[in-house]
Amino acid sequence: MSKPNSLKLALVLLALLAAGGLRSVTASQQDLPDGKGADIARNRCLLCHEADLIAAQKLSRAGWVREVDKMMRWGAVVKDEEKDVLVDYFAARFAPRLVAAPVASNEARGKEVYESRCLLCHEADLIVAQRLARPGWVREVEKMVRWGAVVKDDEKDALVDYLFKNYPARPLK
Repeated sequence: MSKPNSLKLALVLLALLAAGGLRSVTASQQDLPDGKGADIARNRCLLCHEADLIAAQKLSRAGWVREVDKMMRWGAVVKDEEKDVLVDYFAARFAPRLVAAPVASNEARGKEVYESRCLLCHEADLIVAQRLARPGWVREVEKMVRWGAVVKDDEKDALVDYLFKNYPARPLK
């Protein structure tokens, strides 16, 4: 295509875009969920962005406020009365997914208790030398708690499991 023809095509496309002629084709190809604010998003945001880019954002309401403000600074035409509606729409539909914090494994929890409680008073070599069976570790942990070790009841099993797994009784010869 020659330069004059490509320039004409670009001008025609810009004119159609400005007049809203391309809007119906573009909007019909987008996949934004319905709701109050969807039309604003379709008519303002989808001029430059694909719906999947918006949906992938997963921002908090404050994040959407910053994002819409940024787009307005960069030239997006959003009326003041549309801004809150648009932000509310995005925040309700494209918010961060809450992911439950992974539960620490019993071994990881036991190791944390060992490192933060047992090693306050003892060197590791003393503990390594113990080499007890599980009942022996239960007795040892209970004794240490009686003597002042700060180990909560819900931490004892994890600690005993960790000690037994890592420092088991030596086999008899």
